Amino acid sequence: MDFDALLLSRIQFAFTIAWHIIFPAFTIGLASYLAVLEGLWLLAKKPAFRNLYMFWIKIFALSFGMGVVSGVVMSYQFGTNWSVFAAAASPVIGPLLAFEVLTAFFLEASFLGVMLFGWRKVGPGLHFTATALVAAGTLLSAFWIISANSWMQDPAGFTRLPDGALRAVDWWRVIFSPTFPFRFLHMVLAAYLTTALTVGAASAWRLLRDPAEEESAIALKMAIGMFAIVAPLQLIAGDLSGKQVLTVQPAKLAAIEAFWESRTDQPFHVVAWPDRAQEKNHLVVEAPKLGSWIAAGSTGAFIKGLKAFPPQDRPPVFIVFWAFRVMVGLGLAMIALGVWGVFLIWRGALERTRPFLRSAVIMGPAGFVSVIAGWIVAEVGRQPYVIYGVLRTDQAVSPVGAGQVSVSLLAFIVVYGIIFTVGVVYIFRLIAEGPKPTAASDTEPPVRGRPPGYALGAAPDQPDEVEP
Repeated sequence: MDFDALLLSRIQFAFTIAWHIIFPAFTIGLASYLAVLEGLWLLAKKPAFRNLYMFWIKIFALSFGMGVVSGVVMSYQFGTNWSVFAAAASPVIGPLLAFEVLTAFFLEASFLGVMLFGWRKVGPGLHFTATALVAAGTLLSAFWIISANSWMQDPAGFTRLPDGALRAVDWWRVIFSPTFPFRFLHMVLAAYLTTALTVGAASAWRLLRDPAEEESAIALKMAIGMFAIVAPLQLIAGDLSGKQVLTVQPAKLAAIEAFWESRTDQPFHVVAWPDRAQEKNHLVVEAPKLGSWIAAGSTGAFIKGLKAFPPQDRPPVFIVFWAFRVMVGLGLAMIALGVWGVFLIWRGALERTRPFLRSAVIMGPAGFVSVIAGWIVAEVGRQPYVIYGVLRTDQAVSPVGAGQVSVSLLAFIVVYGIIFTVGVVYIFRLIAEGPKPTAASDTEPPVRGRPPGYALGAAPDQPDEVEP
């Protein structure tokens, strides 16, 4: 393997996006979860909801900050490592990324301060509005990012100038490219699953030590309700998105399923060892005809195999094949965990069933692993194109040497390894501490329209300040 500037640039971008994606995937769902918790507290005035909000907002703030930092680094790489791509495609995707900053990020940044520090400063209605707007901002941010990525997966609404530059001619088709709706839904559901599994794992961890902890019991039941509903929906959304891949990126579909021959009754390869050199699979366990039915909805559907495409136009089949199976396998495990959890809630035995609590803890990272595996399928499966069918990856790289890229790659590994490891360890420490009950009573008269105890980070015995 030749570690030239192209391969090193691809490794560097893969490394940084793998770190980055775990934070937005978590904060998108966590922001909505915080909005639900605050809304429930305002409606029911149950201290457990407030305690959970106070606990998870600290983790949200840390995760949001690390997501912003890692995202900024990625934007710089467009200019340093992928300048040809940036020059050609910036007139199209540049405005999409700018709208993400001008709408979503500004919305999040503006109201995040109110959300974090406004419990004493503003009324409960306005504070809840700030939390809801931050949650909306995270969804809006995902909208623009997935829009830009979907256009790269299935470009539409553009023209190519003689100098090779791309120009948008129909912004509606650029923003809402054909694959965008299902891909956006797939990503948002993945974010909600990631958050639900993390909340469920943290709550189960606490209940293993103290089955009587009210906040953790409530949080675990909320998490189970979320992934019990969302995991099956995600399976449907993923299937719909996969059927689009058959139409717009048939080579990717062939790599996902390790289809080498073109035929009408493709089998489903449960496991296999794809061999790109010999153009066949080893150690195959398959279900006859099921591959055509999964990919196209009919066992008689004709599906192209990888041999129908020139070798230079085929994606790396091994990593795409196995990344897809990791994602789907974990998705099925999430569905099973949700069914088990709902059954235990119905039986009233959730907090006492230690095997389930241990399983919930083990499944905590599953959402993050699934998100990364899904992005591997999407991005590696798009190869050898950076803009599918328009600009090849080897044509998009900057004219820099391998030495320059290797130095920056090593710097990223060292810096990310130190900073983000420390951040993640600190988040784990906060999760291990669990939600802290406060002594402030919800029944006391409010101070100037604000409920008592409406202060982020206030000490348990700290009364509300009364201004003179």
